[in-house]
Amino acid sequence: MIAPDRLEALYREACEIELQAFKPGNVSVYADGHDMTVADFRRSAEASSGPLCNPAYSLGEKIYYAVKATREAVGCNTNLGIVLLCAPLVRAAADKPEPVSLRQALTQVLSSTTIEDADWVFRAITLAAPGGLGSAGEQDVHQKATVNLLEAMKLAASRDRIAFQYSSGYQDIFDFSTKVYYNVIRGRIGRNWAALAVYVGLLRRFPDSHIERKYGNQYTGMVVARMAALEDALQQAENPEQTLPLLYQIDQEFKSQGINPGTTADLTVATLFTVWLEDISSA
Repeated sequence: MIAPDRLEALYREACEIELQAFKPGNVSVYADGHDMTVADFRRSAEASSGPLCNPAYSLGEKIYYAVKATREAVGCNTNLGIVLLCAPLVRAAADKPEPVSLRQALTQVLSSTTIEDADWVFRAITLAAPGGLGSAGEQDVHQKATVNLLEAMKLAASRDRIAFQYSSGYQDIFDFSTKVYYNVIRGRIGRNWAALAVYVGLLRRFPDSHIERKYGNQYTGMVVARMAALEDALQQAENPEQTLPLLYQIDQEFKSQGINPGTTADLTVATLFTVWLEDISSA
């Protein structure tokens, strides 16, 4: 078990390191974008950390009140995906008995979600009003939920990578992105560059839901090609800072076309959070 104040600090740290990574198309300390700033994301992390890690809240309440606090702090949707991904991890880490792994505890959290959790999450999504949100034939977030949160996420899993994490037990994170982080960090590069490697690896392999909701597959091939080139450059560079000219070039190209890989950035935060939770659990 990890205390709430420790969980809050780890969550804020994961959000900050993700901002320190130069993620093309996304907001970072290197470049703002999409009418949002680094300050917006820092205020969002601070505002959402308390509700997210409040042990008195159910899973759905954690998500709703974290999103509500964010909305009150910055007036826009900066972290819905981050909150959706991190809330089950918070619950798993807070409740995990020894010697159960974080992944096993997370599976238990996801399998025990309720209709009330789904209702709270539907309210959170409606409040956040993410770009490209339309209506759904089943379990539309603008209506009352009639299934539990895991079942609702399974219905959306084919069109949303965050919902897919719920339905698959965070497969992308445990089976891919945490391994990328561990492999890269052994090279003694900074955590911000390891976070970039995670972001690039995910975006090269999995279409970004935020982009797909807005543009369909119009940019999918181009994004994959740019991430493949960047991944190769990072692997070949003696110092990752040698890739900065390429990063600036791709960032400008993406933002000039309105391409924002927001879901991949959310998965990057969740990956960092997972790594640190696992490190504490195994210490």
